[in-house]
Amino acid sequence: MADTMGHSATATRNTSVALGFCLLAIAPQIFEFIWSIGTIFGWGAGRGPAAVVIAHATALLAGAPGALIGAASGDTKKASSEVLLALIYSYPLFAVAIVTLFMTIRSAQDYVGGIILMALALFALWASSDLQGMRGFSFGAGTAPRMFGGLLVAMSAGIALTGLLTDGPAMAHYAWRGPMFVMVAIVFFALAIRPLGLVVTAFASFMIAATGSHETRWLEAAIVGACLTAGCAILFPYVLGLPMPMFPRFLIQ
Repeated sequence: MADTMGHSATATRNTSVALGFCLLAIAPQIFEFIWSIGTIFGWGAGRGPAAVVIAHATALLAGAPGALIGAASGDTKKASSEVLLALIYSYPLFAVAIVTLFMTIRSAQDYVGGIILMALALFALWASSDLQGMRGFSFGAGTAPRMFGGLLVAMSAGIALTGLLTDGPAMAHYAWRGPMFVMVAIVFFALAIRPLGLVVTAFASFMIAATGSHETRWLEAAIVGACLTAGCAILFPYVLGLPMPMFPRFLIQ
């Protein structure tokens, strides 16, 4: 009975890890979808949410398989960015998620950490896929990113393999609140800087990030945020000479 319970617990953990890898496999698509929501309110330029969902769903379900079949038949047609993202980044991680369901993970920290590093390397390989490679002995703009990305894939695979072959620590509890609010603050800054200006956006972003801690003292956070905002208002437009809007559009107009 103990063996059965242990097997059930392992299967449950593997299922959770596999689902996490599936979510990681579509993380760039999800991020672009969230980013595209800002276009509805005029926060930035680019495709709308519907166009993003259709483009990535088509690439994952039809475009990438079609590209694989075409490559097998000798078709040299260049694939779109969405199809390349599915082929280089998403499909390998989906494959890892499927394999994870049937593996015994002996060191969860090593295994999961290795796969996350692999995801970063695969994303770097996709991001550099449209850069020029080597021509003869001359390095192109994409040579170094691809070389380091390939090395990181190999190293991360070795780390993940260590998690399958040797005993090690289980996954530690992780606090998501801090990183989540920091990411929300970064996305908010990127979307709001043009319509709201540097002053409002910088202060609001700092306060959003401060929400990630239970120990935040709001009066002190507001004072520090105001000081940082004043520093940014001097640094970016005057010291660095960056043409950033200072105040919201509706106040200027």
